[in-house]
Order: sequence, then C-alpha cells, then structure tokens
Amino acid sequence: MSPLNELLAQAGLDAISPEADGQFSLYLDLLLKWNAKLNLTSIRTSAGILERHFLESIFCARLLPQNANTLLDFGSGGGFPGVPIAICRPEVAVTLSESQGKKAVFLREVVRTLGLNAVVYDGRAESISDRFDAITLRAVDKMAGAVVAAVGLMAPGGTMLLMIGAADAGSLSDPRLMWDSPVPMPGAQNRVIQAGRRLPN
Repeated sequence: MSPLNELLAQAGLDAISPEADGQFSLYLDLLLKWNAKLNLTSIRTSAGILERHFLESIFCARLLPQNANTLLDFGSGGGFPGVPIAICRPEVAVTLSESQGKKAVFLREVVRTLGLNAVVYDGRAESISDRFDAITLRAVDKMAGAVVAAVGLMAPGGTMLLMIGAADAGSLSDPRLMWDSPVPMPGAQNRVIQAGRRLPN
C-alpha cells in the first residue's frame, strides 16, 4: 500500500486508484522540486505534504457534489485543493486561478505533466467571465473579500467549499449563500470544510 493510501486508510477513507496514486506521486515530485524556488508551501517534507495538503484536498474532492461539471480553485497557489480534485474527479473541468506569474507557470507544468482536465488562469479570478458549478478557497488572503468575489462567479445553485480554521467557521457571511455545518477534516482538530450553496437570484 502506498504512503498516501495508508494515510487515507488511517483516516477511514477509501483508497485512491493506482492511476491517481501515480499522479499524486508525480505532483509530489514537482512540488518538492519547485518549492525551493517559489515557496509554494511552508511544509517541506513529503510526509507533511501528503498529510496536510493531499489528504485534506482528497477529502475536499469527495465532498464535491456529484453533479458538478466545472470548478474554480480561487487563488490556487501550489494547487491545493484544485489539482487533487482534478486527479480524483477527472470528469470535472477545473480552472486553477493564480495571479502570481511564477506560480501559474508551475501549475501549467503540473497540468501538462499529469495530463489533467484543467486549465490555468493567470489573472485575478474576479475578472473571469465564466460561471462555475463549484468554487474552492483555501489559504486565500483577505478571505472575507474573496468569498464575496467568488459568489459572483458561481452558477445559481452552485457550491462553495471553504478550507478554513475551525475558529473562522461561521464568520464569513454573504446573503447570496446558505451555509452548511462545518465538517472537520480528517486528523485535524482545528481545520474544517464549510460548504455554502448559491441561492437563486
């Protein structure tokens, strides 16, 4: 059993396929290679990346509604959770939005190397004209403002998934969203995923 599938088993989650496991292995190699230059994540070890970034992002992918066809990863950075979602849910067309040029170059290399059903948008997400069935936000600067901007990019009935600290759950509000109760992330006492649904206009 691979280290990632061992972590999933410990968290009580189903294993990923051998193909997906191979893609995660390539992704890990790219992260470790590029991280020294770009500071994609403050976590420098393989084990830490698997546990903090990959496990939590896979959990997020499994909370994504089955009828979601398009997803925007708002402020993708190193690709969390957008790249793992693209690996785990290849039927979903993923847009990785990253305004920092060098990080966008990294994301394009990941998409190319892993053969993902994903594109990289290297401008500010607010300027995208498309509307998405789902939007993810994680470790975004000025999260409250980002949530407001992201709601405007959601299709009616769409889903927003926030990967946030438990202390922040419930503090982000927008009258256009109805929030579900936060769901604790596997193995984490202080991090949750909070889902919100876009109300009809």
